[in-house]
Amino acid sequence: MKGFFKKFKVVKILLWIIFIVIFLILFAKIFMRAYPAFGSRPTKADREDYAKRAENYFDGKYFTYPAEWELPGVPSNNKVSEKAAIPAGPLPAGTPDFSKAQPDDPAVTWLGHSTLLIQMSGKNILIDPVFSERSSPVQWAGPKRFTPPPIDIDDLPEIDAVLITHDHYDHLDMDTIKRLESKTKNYIVPLGVEKHIKRWIADDGRVTELAWWESFALGDLEIYCAPANHKSGRALDNQQTTLFCSWVLKDAHHQIYESGDTGYGAHFEEIHKRFGDFDLFLPDCGQYNINWHYWHMFPEESAMAAETLGAKAVMPIHWGAFVLSDHGWDDPAERLTRACEEKNIEIATPKLCETMSVSETENFHERWWRECE
Repeated sequence: MKGFFKKFKVVKILLWIIFIVIFLILFAKIFMRAYPAFGSRPTKADREDYAKRAENYFDGKYFTYPAEWELPGVPSNNKVSEKAAIPAGPLPAGTPDFSKAQPDDPAVTWLGHSTLLIQMSGKNILIDPVFSERSSPVQWAGPKRFTPPPIDIDDLPEIDAVLITHDHYDHLDMDTIKRLESKTKNYIVPLGVEKHIKRWIADDGRVTELAWWESFALGDLEIYCAPANHKSGRALDNQQTTLFCSWVLKDAHHQIYESGDTGYGAHFEEIHKRFGDFDLFLPDCGQYNINWHYWHMFPEESAMAAETLGAKAVMPIHWGAFVLSDHGWDDPAERLTRACEEKNIEIATPKLCETMSVSETENFHERWWRECE
C-alpha cells in the first residue's frame, strides 16, 4: 500500500503542475488579448486582404525577403566606442524651429531614437513617435529612456500624418498615439498595424494601411510604403502578423528615405531602381548585435545602403534614447560617421531637437557626442 500511495502522491503533484501550467498559459493568452497595449489581431477578412496585397505574406504571417534577395553584410560587430551603454547624463538638446521648412526645402527634427518630425511640402510628418518613459507594454518595467524626450507632445505643431514603420514598442507606443489623437489628421501604417491604432483611438477614417509599394497622397507630398527586412509583434501570440516597412517621402523638389528597422539587403537596390537618388537618408544604425544581424544593420552597412541609394546626405537615427543592445551609447554615430567619411558621403549629425533643413546639412557636422561621457 505504501508504494501505491507514493505513486498516487507523485501523480497528484504532476497533475497539479499540469493544471498550473495550463492555467498560466490561458491567463497569459487572455491577458494579451485583453490588455490594450498589446494591440489587436486581424480578422479573417483582414488576412484575405493582406494576402492579395502583400508579396511577403504567407499563412497569416509576414516574412523577410526570399533568400535570393539577401546579400552578405559586415561579418562581425566591430565596436569602436569604449563608453558605457548609458551616458553619464542627459544628451545635449537644441531648440526646434518648426518654421524653418520652406515649400522647396524640407526640414527634419530628430526627437530621439527613431522619432522624427519631417516638414515637407507644407506638411508635418511625424515618424515612429515614442514619448513615454519606457519602451514596453507597461510603464513600470522594460527599457527606460536614458535621456528624456527633448520636447513634449503639446509643443509639437499640428500633425498632418503619423507614420509607423512597425509595431515594436520602441516605434509604436500606445500612450503616445492616444495623446496625439487630438492633433493628428492621418495615420499611415503598414498592413496589420491599423488594428492596433484603431483599438486605441476613434476609428473615424483617419487610419490608412499600406502594403509595400503602395502610396498615400498628402497634397503635393507622396508617401510610399517601401520594403524592410525585419520582424514584428507585440505579444507572444501575434509575432509576424503585422507588416514592417520603410518610408519614401517625395515631392516635386526632394525625396527623403527613412529605412525603418532593417537588415542590409537587396531591397535598397530595388528602392533606388524605382526612385533614383535621395536627398537625405535616415538609416537604422543602432541597437545592433551579431545575434540579430539580419534584422538590424551595423553602421557600416548603413553606409553601404547610403551608397546604394545614391544618398546626398545621411543622418543617423535609432539611437540616443534606449538601451536595446550591448554597444556603447555613441557607437552608432561614431561608426556611421567613420564609414560615411571613408566613402566620401556627407553625414549630418544634429543634436536632439535641432531642426535641420535639407539645404543646410553641411552646417550640422559637429560630432557633439565626442564631448559627452
